[in-house]
Amino acid sequence: MAKVTFIAFDGSECTIDIAAGLSLMEGAVANRVPGIVAECGGAMACGTCHVYVDPAWAGRIGDKSELEDGMLQTVLYGGPQSRLSCQIRINDALDGLIVRTPQSQF
Repeated sequence: MAKVTFIAFDGSECTIDIAAGLSLMEGAVANRVPGIVAECGGAMACGTCHVYVDPAWAGRIGDKSELEDGMLQTVLYGGPQSRLSCQIRINDALDGLIVRTPQSQF
């Protein structure tokens, strides 16, 4: 189980527990985290689970695949810390992870 903090564009925070093995997106959807739409349900086909990973955590979540990188080219407000939350698998080492949600997913 990992405690993850989502920080919205307006600065509000939501901290949730996510079981190891789930994706960051699955945990966010199950806990109704504002700003995570996840229209495709984790198929990496829409980009509406886009988050910015806090730079302190970037080296701990693994590299993005070419497919994820390609999908991130289509999101609004993309940047160097952009990731698809459906592609981040939670493990105990991610306890304390901080991510930010963009201004909009559309």
